[in-house]
Amino acid sequence: MRSVSQLALGLLLAAAAPALAQTTPNTTPAGQAPGEKGTGIGAVGKSIPVAEYYEGGQAAMYDFISKELHYPVMAKRNRIQGQCIISFQLNADGTMQDMRIVKQLGGGTGEEALRVVRLLKFKKPELPVRASLPIVFKLGQTASNATDAQ
Repeated sequence: MRSVSQLALGLLLAAAAPALAQTTPNTTPAGQAPGEKGTGIGAVGKSIPVAEYYEGGQAAMYDFISKELHYPVMAKRNRIQGQCIISFQLNADGTMQDMRIVKQLGGGTGEEALRVVRLLKFKKPELPVRASLPIVFKLGQTASNATDAQ
């Protein structure tokens, strides 16, 4: 009888282990206060894989986006904030195709994010690459790639 209870306990622990492994600790990136917002790059500290094909890397890509992105009037009026995601295929010759809005917030944010992503110029990858690019809209935040100061 003891071996059955040990077996049941072992099975219970084995079933709970994957759930414990998937939890992420609530940490704040280095140099950032707990209440401070991100930089407008989708997820702070995350590397965007397609950025390696942009001249100057991820920082240069998001600098370009911040200069070109205009907060849509309707989104600003309705105080819409958040992240849009644009998906596209980067071809072996450096051109983009099959661009689409995967996630939008409304108020013209998805269309504006798509317009700006169309302006990006990438280097030629060895093989075609499917990519998703997060574009963040934040009102009143100067470190964002779209602010209401425009």
